[in-house]
Amino acid sequence: MSAIDLPRNLPLGQRVLFAIPLLGRIAKEVTYGDSDNIYYAIAAGLSLWGIAILLFGIPGLYIPALALVPVIWTLLILISRG
Repeated sequence: MSAIDLPRNLPLGQRVLFAIPLLGRIAKEVTYGDSDNIYYAIAAGLSLWGIAILLFGIPGLYIPALALVPVIWTLLILISRG
């Protein structure tokens, strides 16, 4: 049972993303749920990053940042192309 009514024909990318167990539910809530859900998702992500720093120290700080380098690099290329 889903609390959110989804459109009938979703694009392939959204169907694949929504099929991932934990991330799909969060993405579905942010995309089609209440407008405040994005703030809760950001707060949860920052909290998880803070917990990783408390548990693992310095590697918990820089490994997630290093993992996001390809994402930011791709975004910069897309922005520069117009």
